[in-house]
Amino acid sequence: MKQIALAVLVSTSLSIYAQGSTNTNTVVKEKVASGNDARKSQKRINKIADETETALLEYRRTLKQIENAKSYNQTLRNMIKSQEEEMVSMEEQIVSIEDTKAGLVPLMTRMNDNLKAFVRLDIPFLKTEREKRIADLNGMMNQADISTSEKFRRILEAYQIENEYGRTIEAYRAKQMREGKELTVDFLRVGRTALIYQSLDASVSAFWDHEAGKWVDLGSEYRKSIREGLRMARKQAAPQLIKMPIMAPKS
Repeated sequence: MKQIALAVLVSTSLSIYAQGSTNTNTVVKEKVASGNDARKSQKRINKIADETETALLEYRRTLKQIENAKSYNQTLRNMIKSQEEEMVSMEEQIVSIEDTKAGLVPLMTRMNDNLKAFVRLDIPFLKTEREKRIADLNGMMNQADISTSEKFRRILEAYQIENEYGRTIEAYRAKQMREGKELTVDFLRVGRTALIYQSLDASVSAFWDHEAGKWVDLGSEYRKSIREGLRMARKQAAPQLIKMPIMAPKS
């Protein structure tokens, strides 16, 4: 009986030991699996944090672009308001023309002279076209077969064309003298704030420095922006903010 009891005790001990070993292995496996899950969760957290940081930087850049656009638009609105006030003033003067015909011819002559001086002092875009328009106006003044009212209308039309230049963007192709040679280039005019040209192969770019009265070469960092500006002016691309060399206004 003692031998049987001893055998049962040994068998029971071995069974308990085996069960304990199995439980220990299970716990170890569960801890390893838990550790793997924790590492995967941390990777996901790190990825989300990186994406959040990137989105925040992009949001801040967008806010800055919006702020710059608002400032630029306000400047344009002020310019347009000033030009519209000038047009209103001129229209008010037209109302009294019938009562002052004697002084109308001298007035038109002064207007032509002022327009000629303005074009000469302005940034040099479309010079041939604009100078021809003024020459035609001067020649018209000596033609007896054109009525006084028609002469005045054409002068006002020329003023309005010049006024529109200040609020439009334009691209045109023309010849440009560079280093003693004639070069075909694409001109980009942004209102009256910037006049730029770029060679057809985009290897050469320059902008008009109005204060210095000369063309200044631009670096390659403007090449893409100028091409995009030309596409916008030709209505081949949607309007957007682009980097342009613009001289700061002076009081």
